[in-house]
Amino acid sequence: MTPADSDDPDLPTQPNHNDCRGVASILARVGDKWSVFVIMMLQDGPKRFNELKRLVGGISQRMLTLTLRGLERDGLVTRTVFPTIPPRVDYELTDLGRGLSQPVQALGQWAIQHQELIEQARARFDARRDAD
Repeated sequence: MTPADSDDPDLPTQPNHNDCRGVASILARVGDKWSVFVIMMLQDGPKRFNELKRLVGGISQRMLTLTLRGLERDGLVTRTVFPTIPPRVDYELTDLGRGLSQPVQALGQWAIQHQELIEQARARFDARRDAD
């Protein structure tokens, strides 16, 4: 089925490659594994940088910084600096980010629930490949 076959007037009848590139860049951000983890961890409220680093196991300080910066640039996360000594910085989902958190949470739950099945499928695939 193509958009031209649909009765939905909002769907374009011809593919717009500029739209595809724009959507691809958004999906690259929200589909990045670290972004998914950060969004999941911020779902229940603001967190400080070191708290996020502890919660998102395996992420380096640099990668967390880059991930938060990208999420902030895309309008999904806000960064609030409090004038204390030392300065306190909190990260929190924006309304846009909270709207994304439900599908991200569902994706994360799906991955957790199907992890064992996927590992088994990978093992079968690798065994067949090694046998060839």
